[in-house]
Amino acid sequence: MDKELIRRRFMRGRGTYDSQAEAQCRIAGKMAGLIARYVPRSSQRKVVEVGCGTGIFTRQLLRVAQPDSLWLNDLCPEMKDCLADILGEQVSFHPGDAERLLFPSGQGLIVSCSAVQWFVSPELFFQRCADFLTADGYFSFTTFGKQNLCEIAELTGSSLMYRSLDELKESLGHHYQVIHASEELIHLSFASPLAVLKHLQETGVTGIASCSWTKGKLLDFCQRYKASYSQPDHKVGLTYHPIYILSLIHISEPTRP
Repeated sequence: MDKELIRRRFMRGRGTYDSQAEAQCRIAGKMAGLIARYVPRSSQRKVVEVGCGTGIFTRQLLRVAQPDSLWLNDLCPEMKDCLADILGEQVSFHPGDAERLLFPSGQGLIVSCSAVQWFVSPELFFQRCADFLTADGYFSFTTFGKQNLCEIAELTGSSLMYRSLDELKESLGHHYQVIHASEELIHLSFASPLAVLKHLQETGVTGIASCSWTKGKLLDFCQRYKASYSQPDHKVGLTYHPIYILSLIHISEPTRP
C-alpha cells in the first residue's frame, strides 16, 4: 500500500470531495444514526475519529453527539483547512498514519468512516484500538466489501484487498463483542465511463496504483465499460459495497491456573 500516493490523491480531491462523494455521504449519515442508536451517551464523551477527511462524517457525528473532546485524525495534513469551521477547544486535528499514530488513552469511542480499507493491516489496527479504549469503550467503523467498485476491478484488474463482513467480524472477535453488523450495495449512475473516472478522481479513491491513461487505453476502457455496464437509460453504473460494524470492547476473564 503506497500511503504517499494515497495521501496525494486525497489531497488533490479535497476541494471536490464533498460535492462528488454521494455514496460516502449516505454512508456517513447511516453510520451517525447507528452511533446514536447503539452507543450510549456515556461512551460519546471522549471520541477519536480516524480518517476524518473533509469532515463529512464528523459533522454528522456532531449532530447526534456532544463529545467533551473529539480527536480527529487523517493521513493528509491538508485536511485541517477543510475542518476550520468545527475545530476549537473541544475538537482537535492530528495528522498522521493511523496505523502508527498513538491516540490518547481512555477513549469511550473510536470511530472510522470509509477509511480502514486503505490500511495495510486493518486487523492489527483493530487490536491497537483496544489499547486506547476504556473498559466499556466502543469501536465502530464502516469500510467496503468485496463488491466495492467491482466494475473498475473487472475492467482494470486493480482493486484494494477488501474483507468480507464475516472476515471482519472474525478479526474483531478476540477483542470486541460485535453489537451490530450489516452491509448493503449502493448503485450510482453516470452519464458515461469518463464521468465515472472523473467521479473517482474527484473523490480521491483512485489512490491504490499509479496509472498512465493513454488515448488507446482510455478508449478501450470506455468501450468495455459501456458494453458491460450500460443501463436501460443509456447511463452506466458503479457499485459501492459499504459494511457497518459497531462493537464493544471485550474484557476476557483471567485464565485460572
